[in-house]
Amino acid sequence: MATLRLTMAQALIRYLAAQRCAAAGDDLPLFAGVWAIFGHGNVAGLGEALARARDVLPTYRAHNEQAMAHAAVAYAKAMRRRRMMACTTSIGPGATNLVTAAAVAHVNRLPLLLLPGDVFANRAPDPVLQQVEDFGDGTVSANDCLRPVSRYFDRIMRPEQILTALPRALETLTDPARCGPVTLALCQDVQAEAFDYPESFFEPREWAPRRPAPDAGELQEAAALLGAARKPLIVAGGGVHYAEACAWLTDFAGKRGIPVAETQAGKSALPDDHPLNLGALGVTGTAAANQAAAEADVIFAVGTRLQDFTTGSWSLFANPARRLLALNVQPYDAAKHGAATLVADAAVGLAALDQALGDYRAPAAWSEAVRKAKQEWQQSAAAATAPANTQPPSDAQVIGAVQRAVGEGAIVVGAAGGLPGELHKLWLADKPGSYHLEYGYSCMGYEIAGGLGVKLARPDATVAVMVGDGSYLMLNSEIATSVTLGLKLIIIVLDNRGFGCINRLQQATGGEAFNNLLGEGAPRIDFAAHAASLGAAAEKVASLADLETAVARARGAARTSVIVIETDPALSTAAGGHWWDVAVPEVSERAEVVKARKGYEKARDSQRPAD
Repeated sequence: MATLRLTMAQALIRYLAAQRCAAAGDDLPLFAGVWAIFGHGNVAGLGEALARARDVLPTYRAHNEQAMAHAAVAYAKAMRRRRMMACTTSIGPGATNLVTAAAVAHVNRLPLLLLPGDVFANRAPDPVLQQVEDFGDGTVSANDCLRPVSRYFDRIMRPEQILTALPRALETLTDPARCGPVTLALCQDVQAEAFDYPESFFEPREWAPRRPAPDAGELQEAAALLGAARKPLIVAGGGVHYAEACAWLTDFAGKRGIPVAETQAGKSALPDDHPLNLGALGVTGTAAANQAAAEADVIFAVGTRLQDFTTGSWSLFANPARRLLALNVQPYDAAKHGAATLVADAAVGLAALDQALGDYRAPAAWSEAVRKAKQEWQQSAAAATAPANTQPPSDAQVIGAVQRAVGEGAIVVGAAGGLPGELHKLWLADKPGSYHLEYGYSCMGYEIAGGLGVKLARPDATVAVMVGDGSYLMLNSEIATSVTLGLKLIIIVLDNRGFGCINRLQQATGGEAFNNLLGEGAPRIDFAAHAASLGAAAEKVASLADLETAVARARGAARTSVIVIETDPALSTAAGGHWWDVAVPEVSERAEVVKARKGYEKARDSQRPAD
């Protein structure tokens, strides 16, 4: 057997560089690159190996470990899980900084390969710099923090262990049902140790996602259930995008006359102007989608885990006779809340169900009713986003200005706070993939780093990042990375002087405004000056008209632009939306809390978590 003598780190990188995939009809490397911040736990071993392989596996330098992992997550999402990236850090704070981004990938079912350095396997220099010691367990290191947010975890303590660990890692990263983050904790002495690896281990392999077909019995039950529906509703989740099933869903819905509502991850599965697309569903939903959900007798969930924002904390589906049907590649998600299951790839499942349904079509009265509801919602949404002289403007008015100026085909990127709710309802996504929101983990700080990952995946697209001032302050360093790499972003910072979204929620649950908005003594932060110091073209605008002009100017700029506008922290779109279960104190001396508790108890009576 022919062998190659390599260090473990050299062999690992050589293996990653050999993996291939088919994306958009092209044969491409599975790994688009490695994000790296070097320290004593990875610079000598993995750093040397990456330098040797830079021509076949690019290395990107970031400024924050969490941010670079966010960028990798966003890249994988933008590539519909067909391609991915790896991240390497040193032992200690570099490794623990990965935990939040790993959780984002875990919740959103996205591939992310983490390669943090670890302690010495031989323990000779114990304890090494940055080592976390457990008094009762000698095997623990800081990387054990990554176990609960990893789909597969392994600690490499001998160089030959990657012969089994790497194939297992790749199986997890590319499996549609199990997909999520993988952590290979690399003991720093083992990174530098040599082994005679079989040459066959490095032969190129193409990874294609499995497309499991549905069970015949489940398919028959699903067809009978949907075929008897008088008021069916499709809920499109992120799995529609990951399965590249948007066209399948569009055809299925049109042929059967079934309206479609979209989760945050599912939004843009159908273009916004499709007559059967009712838009966002749930707490941040449109009035049209939520009205249909309340009346629907069969809710057909495709590629969604039906989290509480989608279901209005399970108070949204109000028809007493309603039934759930879930098409999902992951049985865990398909079986939630007593749903009839159709475990399959979304595209294959839709095709099989379409064939099994015969000539079924939803009653014309239902299809016509939802079309009318959509038209009414469109009028409400247009009013919320229309140009106005409000000073300061609402988030919705800013969204309208950005939408008008950014151009067709632009990709909007966002995450936590009030913006996701407004964007979910109001952004007009014109094609699949044009809406990129991280709302599974609702992670503040994802926005700018996520935009960087999207731009890596879609270099020819206009990428518009919308971020609040609180999230900007939490994680902004990758503005400098975007400038360094020539990955131009348009970043719109909405400054409402604090955490406006949570302040509104605090008051809505009876609490006094406390610890969310910045008071009079807080500094007036010059976000434009800060962004300029990181290399961006930056400016602050005073009106919506100036914002539109600035966004248009940024489209023609050569580098990342940051545009700042002050907004009103108290304003949010009244139209649409639904109740969300946020527990209100049962006992309080505050009259507003007592009142809110009574409303909470009444609303909670409408919850129907399962049949």
